[in-house]
Amino acid sequence: MTQRNPSRGAIDPYAGMREVPGFTLTSADIQDGEPLPAELYAEPAGGSNRSPQLSWSGFPAETRSFAVTCFDPDAPTGSGFWHWAVANIPGSVTELAAGAGSPGSALLPAAALTMPNEQRQPAFTGAAPPAGTGVHHYWFVVHALDVEHIDVDPQATPAVMGFMMRDAVIARAVIVATGEYGQAA
Repeated sequence: MTQRNPSRGAIDPYAGMREVPGFTLTSADIQDGEPLPAELYAEPAGGSNRSPQLSWSGFPAETRSFAVTCFDPDAPTGSGFWHWAVANIPGSVTELAAGAGSPGSALLPAAALTMPNEQRQPAFTGAAPPAGTGVHHYWFVVHALDVEHIDVDPQATPAVMGFMMRDAVIARAVIVATGEYGQAA
C-alpha cells in the first residue's frame, strides 16, 4: 500500500494517470508542504499574482520539451482550478524566473505557449481560496516530454493540454504548496 504524503492533500490529480519516473524540482519561492508566500496569491486575496521561480534537474536524457502546470484540486468547483499551464518549453530550459507567468512576460522562452487559465487569461493567476474551504494544495508540476512540442490550440483549456501531452510525458517533478483563505493578508 502506498503511503500518502499528508502535505499533498487527500486529492492526487495524477493518481489515475500512467506512472512515470520523477525528477527534481526546486524553487526559491515555494517548498513542498509549506504555505505559499503572499506574492503568489491573487491581488484580491492580498498578493501580487506572481508565479514562483522554478528550477529542475535529473530529468530523462530523452527529454525534448517541458510543460509546467499549477492546479488546485481542492477548489470548490467539482473540477478543481487551473492556475497556470505552459507548453512547449524547450528541452534546454531548466528554470523559469519568478514572474514568468505574468501576462506578456518576456521571461518565458519564445517557443512557450501559455494556455488560458480558469479565468481565461493566458497567464498565472494567484491563489485565492474562498472562506470556509480549508487548506488548498497547489500542485506545481514540471512534465518532461519526449516531443519538441505538442500541437494544441492556444485557446484550449489546460485539461485539453494535459490530454494532448499525456502519451509524451516521460517524467514528472512536483512541489505541492498550501494556501488558505486570508493567509496572504
